[in-house]
Amino acid sequence: MTHPFFSLHTHGFIRAAVACPSVRVADPVFNVARTIEMARDAHERGASLVLFPELGLSAYAIDDLLQQEALLAAVETALGVLIDASRALQPIIVVGAPLRYRGRLYNCAVAILRGRVLAVTPKIYLPNYREFYEKRHFASGAFVAGEEITLAGQVAPFGSDVLLEASDVDGLVIHLEVCEDVWVPIPPSSRAALAGATVLLNLSASNAIVGKSDYRQTLCAAHSARCLAAYLYSAAGQGESTTDLAWDGEALIYEKGDLLAKAPRFSDEQQMVLADIDLGRLLAERARQGTFGDCADVEAGATQYRHVEFELAAPRDVNLGLLRDVPRFPFVPNDEARLAELCFEAFNIQSHGLEQRLRAARIEKVVIGVSGGLDSTQALLVAVTAIERLGLPRANILAYTLPAFATTDRTRNNAWRLMRALGVTAQEIDVSAACKQMLEDIGHPAARGAPVYDATYENVQAGARTSLLFRLANLHDAIVIGTGDLSELALGWCTYGVGDQMSHYNVNASVPKTLIQHLIRWCARDARFGMETVSVLTDILATEISPELIPGAEAQRTEAFVGPYALQDFNLYHTTRYGFDPAKTAFLSWHAWRDARAGQWPSVIADKDRVAYDLAEIKHWLAVFLRRFFATSQFKRTAVPNGPKVSSGGSLSPRGDWRAPSDSSPDAWLAALSSIP
Repeated sequence: MTHPFFSLHTHGFIRAAVACPSVRVADPVFNVARTIEMARDAHERGASLVLFPELGLSAYAIDDLLQQEALLAAVETALGVLIDASRALQPIIVVGAPLRYRGRLYNCAVAILRGRVLAVTPKIYLPNYREFYEKRHFASGAFVAGEEITLAGQVAPFGSDVLLEASDVDGLVIHLEVCEDVWVPIPPSSRAALAGATVLLNLSASNAIVGKSDYRQTLCAAHSARCLAAYLYSAAGQGESTTDLAWDGEALIYEKGDLLAKAPRFSDEQQMVLADIDLGRLLAERARQGTFGDCADVEAGATQYRHVEFELAAPRDVNLGLLRDVPRFPFVPNDEARLAELCFEAFNIQSHGLEQRLRAARIEKVVIGVSGGLDSTQALLVAVTAIERLGLPRANILAYTLPAFATTDRTRNNAWRLMRALGVTAQEIDVSAACKQMLEDIGHPAARGAPVYDATYENVQAGARTSLLFRLANLHDAIVIGTGDLSELALGWCTYGVGDQMSHYNVNASVPKTLIQHLIRWCARDARFGMETVSVLTDILATEISPELIPGAEAQRTEAFVGPYALQDFNLYHTTRYGFDPAKTAFLSWHAWRDARAGQWPSVIADKDRVAYDLAEIKHWLAVFLRRFFATSQFKRTAVPNGPKVSSGGSLSPRGDWRAPSDSSPDAWLAALSSIP
């Protein structure tokens, strides 16, 4: 594993640490020693940035000791010791210190990189309510801009107008703020993010009271999401004065609303958490969310920032691994409670969409083909819900199972069991005779008994079914419900103009295969459609995914041709949601799938016991995805019927999330595969 592919820095990640050291009240010598100790630990663990708490060199809760010359001089000496020690360390070190400037005292964040003071940022909003008395000691940095301060013999930028920008790491722009600055309606970091900052740091003290931690976490999560940024938060902890207050040492790392790391609170030991921040994800989100840029234009000029450039020289060690969770199933939460909530939302989006379409079209009946497979099962369950919400009988659902040349007894029986259990109007129409007639009419060899099982042979069956469903809809004044899902549409695993691509309304249009299985399991788990449905839904979930179009002793295996849906849904999500290049997608997939991990939701894959893929398999199926997605199937997506968007992962509707030419070349994506070993 010496190839650059395996390095997190190759793919736009940066490793960050948040430290909560043990402190001694008003003892800068002790405090700087602990700071250096933890900075070295962060260095050894591959961090490029380490954040410490507010006033960490002096301790926060020292009241009028902040006005003592001896203490302030000791803090400045300690800063010199830290600056000197940083020369041998990789990460940017951000510490809190009380610093004097032009006769006033400021509560400051100091950024240091390998012996250089990059910048000093004073706190703007000084709390002076309830337990806080900061205005007694400090001046606000609100109007400090364009200034310079001398520390340890160095002249450094001083002010609230500083952004730190890496010259050698794309997208790494750092902003510093201190504690209360994020608790106000318009935090300084909001404007900094609009000016380009992607990593927002908060040096905090923030004492512990009942319920405050939940509020802090909500605040940091929401702020990072709104700013499309990473937000690092370090609160004072063990060793701070408990004369009137207590401290919990909360260390948090959020990225666009997602919690990446959190330290245990109230620890007797100093704590440090690390996580790898995806700068590429943040840049992709900002590029796509046009209103973020619009807001930046509105705020342009509100603060004129100085961009202080530095060379991070991030470690290129390829053996650091990746310190962040990479979900195997990005469309499916790995938390059971959240999964149940998502299934509730997704199912209701589907059924409400169909309900409104029927109401608007003044249609009271639907026609649906039921194969005994996953997709048609989910569509039928949705149809039952929509019809009942309209106050109509289930008999208004005209469900047909349409066996042909390779339909198995298992799927045919499951189709019948499901239709009967749901109480819909059920009928079977064997389309084999119609298919044989068409094969004979066009002179296909299979009409004379030759085992020629080509695309024509397969599509005759799909076409016969679709034609029949549309004519039945005409006959009964109904609409045809589509069953094809998002995964099939992405891979082009659908026949143009037939049921898995064409219908009057497709409730599954933006639901990936890996989510459909959980929607069905959710319906079965609490017998939402009656006890009779539970066993048949369970058997449908256990059935091999197959188009059942070619006869023979061995059934067709869809995933043997287009790839495991677990991998292909992963590729789809990261390719369309963020526009990641193939190498980064493969890097993430490798971290998610390279070993068997407990607690992962099972995927819809052929080999039910297989829960790991090596890099060669990942690369192979990614190549299949890229060819099918970018080269051969877009023309099918430009003609898809209406259907509701379900997932934040997006849809492929040309009227919604995905608009692309049908004749583009996949060469750029396929060429990028060469960087994957």
